[in-house]
Order: sequence, then structure tokens, then C-alpha cells
Amino acid sequence: MPGPLDGIRVLDLTSNFMGPYASLLLADMGADVAKVEAPAGDTTRGVGPARNPGMAAIFLHLNRNKRSLVLDLKTTEGRDAVRRMARRADVLLHSLRPAAMRRLGLSYADLSEDNPRMVYCGCFGFGQDGPYAAKPAYDDLIQAAVGMPVLQSRKQGEPQYVATAVADRVVGMAASSAVAMALLHRERTGRGQEVEVPMFETFAHFTMGDHLYGHTFSPPIGDWGYARMMNADRRPYRTLDGYLGVNVYTDRHWQRFFAAVGRPDLAVDPRFATIAGRTENIGELYAFLAEVFATRSTDEWVKILEDADIPAIRMNTPDTLLDDPHMTAVGFFAETDHPSEGRLRTIGIPQRWSESAPEQRHRAPRLGEHSAELLREYGFDRSEIEILTEERS
Repeated sequence: MPGPLDGIRVLDLTSNFMGPYASLLLADMGADVAKVEAPAGDTTRGVGPARNPGMAAIFLHLNRNKRSLVLDLKTTEGRDAVRRMARRADVLLHSLRPAAMRRLGLSYADLSEDNPRMVYCGCFGFGQDGPYAAKPAYDDLIQAAVGMPVLQSRKQGEPQYVATAVADRVVGMAASSAVAMALLHRERTGRGQEVEVPMFETFAHFTMGDHLYGHTFSPPIGDWGYARMMNADRRPYRTLDGYLGVNVYTDRHWQRFFAAVGRPDLAVDPRFATIAGRTENIGELYAFLAEVFATRSTDEWVKILEDADIPAIRMNTPDTLLDDPHMTAVGFFAETDHPSEGRLRTIGIPQRWSESAPEQRHRAPRLGEHSAELLREYGFDRSEIEILTEERS
């Protein structure tokens, strides 16, 4: 069944993590994504384990449902080809700094006159009105710029990055959402537009909603940082035989929990009876939880907590998650055969749709695998295709 973006043509000039994650989300929803790659290919083609060069694990997960086209934007022919393709595209998505796009002659001003219905989305480091406009940006830099490692340091002692490309993926998600909203605007008005999704500001928006905290008020009425989230004891709890994720959160949760562990007196203790009291005494409360959970096995605690209707779940590792009974039941991880890479485990599309359900249509492409067919679909004739692809033949 076609996805909700079926029929939308996306010209994808992104590479690395952030932009390809944005175009992955669009591709999964049915958009026809033409992934324009430099002759050397996307950088993530070399990131992680691989059976064959250029088809590494990270690339495979970021680039399903896309077709690969090689164009060298350092050449006049490559740039001209992108300009021609942009006339037929619904969306152009790029992750280059705007100044670089202007130098290439691929800015919104360069392209929109020939295609005023096009949604032109740039996801890059910094908003163009500030002094950082020309700076490069990567996930680690943006995590540092918004203070994420300092937030982690209150738990771990030294500033550390979060152990996933969280800034890239959050901003990529924001970019895909921005494209979808701009397409809705076009549906209503007939007009495309330029959309900028800067990493710094977008990730600051994501992070500071929790951690502006006392600085929400001017002048501040407390410190920055959501104390519960930064407490060193906010972590999976060690049991006798493993670890457990528990979120005792509401007043009712805490009342039932204290009763279940034989400490009903704590339910009326002023330190723990209300969310304000628990927040103020969060360190003492978490220390108590760590001591209590160490007294029983994981299975025992899951039964006790579920019987008391308190949210709890066994902690997985990336390995055990593959066999998690819920993930197995919903078919989140699947195995498929790739024509060059053999048997692969794939990550499912998490949403469910009663209409226009998306599906995995294409496996991750080999470099330039679809160059000729994409150029043909975008109106190039045989001789033009031969010239543009001859270096790869």
C-alpha cells in the first residue's frame, strides 16, 4: 500500500547522519527519494561492520527506501543536472551550509523561480542571523554547544556525550516534520517555500524545555537543570540478578510502592508525600530505591510492581532487545535478503496507519545503483545520461 507521501519526489543532497535520517523518515512514508551522492559516496558507507566496501551497517539503516544517484557537484555538469532535476522535484533537502549552496548556484533563490512549488529545506549547523552562521556542525559539537555533556556530568562526574547521535536524529526528525508541514502549506496555497532547520537552535529547543528550569523565570528562582533527571541514582536499578527500569512517579504510584515494600509510613512523610517534596529530596529517595531493589530478583520485582500497577520493565541490552517478546510480537525486527549484502536484520517502521500504511519498498542502494533510471525519470535523454554516468561505467 502506498504511504502517505506517495507521489512526492524528494531530491536528497544530504550526507552523514542528520540529513539522511530526515530523508529516511520521508522515504519510509512513501516519498520517492533520489539520494544524490558524490563520487566517493556518503560518508556513512564506511561506518561500522560491512560485508562489502561502501555498504556498512550505519548506511544500511539510514538509507533504505532510497535510490542512489552519483553526481559530482564540483563539476558544471553535476550542478546543472541538479538544477534540472529540481524543476521536477517536490522537495529539495540539503545539509550543506547555505553559503556553500549559493556558491554552487543551488540556493533557493537560484532554483525557486523555475519551480515555485518546491519545498526547499536546509538542515545545517546554525541559524543564519547569528555569529555562528558559517561554522560547521556535527552531533558532538551540537551536544557540547547546548550543554548536554554538562548535564551528563551531574550524573557521571565528567562531561560526556550521550551514547547515540541524539542531536543528529532529533534535528533530522524535526527536518522531516518541517518538510511535511511545508507540503501541507503548499497543498493549501499552491506555493512552496524555503525552510531552515538549524541544529543548534533545534537541539537547544529539545534540551532546554527540561533544563532551563529555575532560569525559566527572570530573575532566576532556582538553578538550571531538572534535578530528577540529573541525579546520579536516576538509572536502572540493580536487582539480585540483573537490572530493572522503574518509574514510580505519581502520588498514587508512590503510595502503592511504599505499601508494597512494607514502608507505608513513607507515604505520609512530608519529604515524599508530594511531587514537590520528592523533587526536593530526590537524592535521598533514589538512594532508598537502589537499596530496596537490590534485595530481590528481577522477576520478583516485575511481579510485585505489576501487581501494584507501577510502571516497570526489565532492562534490555541491544542484543536482548532483538528477542524481546513485545518486539517479536509486533515484528519490529525482521530479516531480509539483500542482493549484494546477503541476509540482513532490518529495523521496522514503528507507526501504524489504518489508511496509507507505509512499507519498506527498497533496500539500501549500492553507490550509484539507480543513476541511469533516476536521470531518465527526471527527463534526461540517453546521451545526457551516458555523459553523466560515464565515469562510473
